[in-house]
Amino acid sequence: MPTHTPVATPAATEVTESREGFEYEVADLSLAEAGRHQLRLAENEMPGLMALREEFGASQPLKGARIAGSLHMTVQTAVLIETLVALGAQVRWASCNIFSTQDEAAAAVVVGPAGTVDAPAGVPVFAWKGETLEEYWRLADRIFDWTAEGFDGPNMILDDGGDATLLVHKGVEFEKEGSVPDAAADDSAEYRIVLETLRASLARDPQRFTRMAEGLLGVTEETTTGVHRLYELAASGDLLFPAINVNDSVTKSKFDNKYGIRHSLPDGINRATDVLMGGKVAFVCGYGDVGKGAAEALRGQGARVIVSEVDPICALQAAMDGYQVARLADVADQVDILITGTGNKDVVTVDDLLGLKHLAIVGNVGHFDNEIDMAGLESLAGVEKIEIKPQVHEWRLPNGRSVLVLSEGRLLNLGNATGHPSFVMSASFTNQVLAQLELFTKRDEYPTAVYVLPKHLDEKVARLHLDALGVQLTELTPEQASYIGVPVEGPYKLEHYRY
Repeated sequence: MPTHTPVATPAATEVTESREGFEYEVADLSLAEAGRHQLRLAENEMPGLMALREEFGASQPLKGARIAGSLHMTVQTAVLIETLVALGAQVRWASCNIFSTQDEAAAAVVVGPAGTVDAPAGVPVFAWKGETLEEYWRLADRIFDWTAEGFDGPNMILDDGGDATLLVHKGVEFEKEGSVPDAAADDSAEYRIVLETLRASLARDPQRFTRMAEGLLGVTEETTTGVHRLYELAASGDLLFPAINVNDSVTKSKFDNKYGIRHSLPDGINRATDVLMGGKVAFVCGYGDVGKGAAEALRGQGARVIVSEVDPICALQAAMDGYQVARLADVADQVDILITGTGNKDVVTVDDLLGLKHLAIVGNVGHFDNEIDMAGLESLAGVEKIEIKPQVHEWRLPNGRSVLVLSEGRLLNLGNATGHPSFVMSASFTNQVLAQLELFTKRDEYPTAVYVLPKHLDEKVARLHLDALGVQLTELTPEQASYIGVPVEGPYKLEHYRY
């Protein structure tokens, strides 16, 4: 086992009765003013969300919605939360990553635009930067406890990565069985904590999640990893409520996943290491939308980029975009910067890490920390872990080399930096709000299955962001529209069109 100096994390302040029906756990409420200034600037860069406030604020279409949110607690997410509230929703929120919370944003949301540090009047948030895994899952469980608000639970979920959805489904499964099983020998340390979290829940209330699931109108899922989980549940017949796959809205996946990563990946590497990327060899695992953004960003910094792929179509795209396509094992000894962005597991093995150049930088912009075999690295005989600074660790390997692992294999763009910029997140989060509106206001139109937003809403999201960039659309004449078989006002593409 390695020697290990733990990352210093702030002690969370828990206030459960600051006013009737209001509770929260954040690092430091005194950061609220700084957070509010950042929210104010972000609102100017998030025209989609602000347009939805203007369109729907008076009619309050989300009145009665009780949303349990599990998504990175950043400044941009704060604008999303306050948009949901402006449309009438009640919200409880936790982060979906132990390192991604911006503590000033969490504090600002708790205090609220009309509250003070001494009399917070915002939204219950349960998150701080640098949570332990035990804390993470305890806080995730708290978004389902609505007793302070006088309810048995939420009726909507807004998820990123599927952890909130997982808790409900596993909770229902184990409540039906009457007990939580013991961990299997090959279960991860994190899944063991999930089991303990659910074991404690079942001991408190043996039908808690079963009752909750019956009242849930649906979930809107933000990212590729969580979407995979939803489709697996649907295929097995185990999906408990309707789901909207927000990730595959064009204005999410083709913008957040690509242009967001193009901005936030080099930001994270720079803040973590201050290493010049120009002239270095960078290896990107995966050439989906995230991988495309990562490769473009690294090439833009002057790195020589190599890509790996399992999909022949994506591999051909990479080759025709001018990248070398190779297997990591064949070129590992050339690699200075190694980035994963696949959404899969075991993409980078311990053997791969042992084969890298001395002090190669290793990071992930997928979702979970199992893209890189962090558990295998942790258990490697003779390895030593040294904290350079928070979320930057040198791992001294038994072969005499070292690798620099960012954010312990979790999302480096959020752990080492502040994630995607506000404008691109406005597009993603506008999709989220529209998806919540669809499920909550049109519940009879969405039987239990996984859906994507209709094309006209995808185009609406894009339209809401054009003026801010000075874009002037060309308009079809009626004759032109008739010629290609589309309405003058759109939608302009068939559902299967690949942008």
